[in-house]
Amino acid sequence: MCGIVGYFGRNENQVDPVIIREMAQAIIHRGPDDGGFYDEDPIHLGFRRLSIIDVAGGHQPLANEDDSIWITFNGEIYNYQELREDLLQAGHVFKTHTDTEVIVHLYEQYGTDCLVKLRGMFAFAIWDRQKQQLFVARDLFGIKPLYYYWDEERFAFASEIKSLLVIPQVSREVDRESFWQYLTFQYVPEPRTMFEAIKKLPAAHYMVIDENGIKIERYDELRFSPVERPISYYIEHVLEKLRESVRAHMVSDVPRGAFLSSGVDSSAIVALLREMEEVKTFTVGFEGAGGQSEIAFARETAQLLKTEHHDTVISAKTYLETLPKLVYQQDEPVADPSAIALHFVAELASEHVTVVLSGEGADEIFGGYTIYREPLSLKMFDYLPPSIRRAFGETAKMLPYGMKGKSFLTRGAKRVEERFFGNANLYSDEEKQRFVKGKTFSTTDVTRPIYHRVAKADDVTKMQYLDLHTWLPGDILMKADKMTMTNSLELRVPFLDKEVFALASQIPASYRLQNNTTKYVLREAVKPLLPEAVATRKKLGFPVPTRQWLRNEHYAFVKELISSSPCDHLFDKKYVLAMLEEHKNEVRDHARKIWAIVIFLLWHQIYVQGTRPFQSSETPIVQARRQKMKEAAGV
Repeated sequence: MCGIVGYFGRNENQVDPVIIREMAQAIIHRGPDDGGFYDEDPIHLGFRRLSIIDVAGGHQPLANEDDSIWITFNGEIYNYQELREDLLQAGHVFKTHTDTEVIVHLYEQYGTDCLVKLRGMFAFAIWDRQKQQLFVARDLFGIKPLYYYWDEERFAFASEIKSLLVIPQVSREVDRESFWQYLTFQYVPEPRTMFEAIKKLPAAHYMVIDENGIKIERYDELRFSPVERPISYYIEHVLEKLRESVRAHMVSDVPRGAFLSSGVDSSAIVALLREMEEVKTFTVGFEGAGGQSEIAFARETAQLLKTEHHDTVISAKTYLETLPKLVYQQDEPVADPSAIALHFVAELASEHVTVVLSGEGADEIFGGYTIYREPLSLKMFDYLPPSIRRAFGETAKMLPYGMKGKSFLTRGAKRVEERFFGNANLYSDEEKQRFVKGKTFSTTDVTRPIYHRVAKADDVTKMQYLDLHTWLPGDILMKADKMTMTNSLELRVPFLDKEVFALASQIPASYRLQNNTTKYVLREAVKPLLPEAVATRKKLGFPVPTRQWLRNEHYAFVKELISSSPCDHLFDKKYVLAMLEEHKNEVRDHARKIWAIVIFLLWHQIYVQGTRPFQSSETPIVQARRQKMKEAAGV
């Protein structure tokens, strides 16, 4: 796992090589073990390395045997050994044993079609000297990030936004539409970012950049294609595929471990790892979480699975003190409190291992979120004429807030495309119109084209499909990457494997949700691996007690942050402060809505106002490894 940067100048617009080095330095936490550069106008490539495979021979940027193809690559390719054998038989010559060099020769052999052959997580850039062309790509699920800036004269890319902000021409202006969408989704859906000048390359896409400009293409698609088979077939084959995926994700030359929460997803990964080797597991909990803490459940699971377990408990004070630094590391505001939780468990893990496996993605591909059961509970409304459904919705508006049945009628009056915008869905467009200033937008601008691609699917599948293309890359994978790489820790996600998804995508919706539970096939598949109490346990997912903290320990800080912020041009602060008071006095629970504002204001303070309320963004682990690298170099 690493960090990559690059700069391509058009029309003889050359770049000072110092810029590319400053871009790489900005993300040294992603690769404190090594660094390298390739400079040949009009292209400059930079690399920071976290050594995982072929520790001695994996220096980047890396070239083919005649230096005509150069690559800088972030990720892991799990089928690289099989691909390497095929390429050797085709006559390619290798000088390392890295997965990086496999991509180089695969590109030589197949061009941009090489992408469909890769099994793994990746973001990379290949410079083709003969064509004078830059080829940039991102993996199928969007596990690894790739941001870019383009202004007709220059193209730049990086693993993190902070690298692009080194470039003088890159503006820090807030994208108003991104702010609007953030307040609903709790992250900015790709391809936008909170910066008007910077974009994300969407998952499963590639770019080609040359003197003619920039071209962006989709190279693959995640689609559900249910196939009616006996449920026993899926239960048997899911376990087989998952076991094979975990084995593939174990490839590394450094110590491994796993995150362990209370749910079946991470427990299954740990159980499969435990079949093959001794396992170190890691969990985090929070003071004030009470019965929602992961600690006790994870300890019980670790004991049953016989792992070497480590955990830590974080106080409200420590959480708040660390928060600004981690908002900086996220690059963009992501109002998911568990994103910060991931930092603490990653920090703990980085003291013991360099690679961790985790259960991200299982809910999206196997149907694990409770809200996916909503179409079943609202089924009766499907038989009503649209006019009657709308009448129910109008009736619901007149009912008092909190009245039993109001939410049921409101949701039932709408089609799934009108009520489901992903797992967060914080502020509705109607509410945003009451306090957000300036031009208004529509949340459906994001969801409509995605729903359109699955117009004929059942409602459960539509919801999963939307989450796969919004929530998964925008929230789940973004926080997983940023918070682990902050600690120079590589995170791997065996559920998000193209072979696992190929099977999961065939499971009918009726099998995904069965016997009053979610991800039924997965639960049944991993039952032989887990004690019954673990296999049936409800997932918590490193819960953070922000609801209580906003009423007590964090209240004064949040009130001052909102009151003093220079963001009056973006939203009505009085409206938000009134919500804070309602929350403190337990009139209504506004925790998630307030937290979205808090994270945005901290981000604005750091990235737009230029105020850093912390000394260093590097963790002690990163600082120690940087010092070790300097000593090895005789500095």
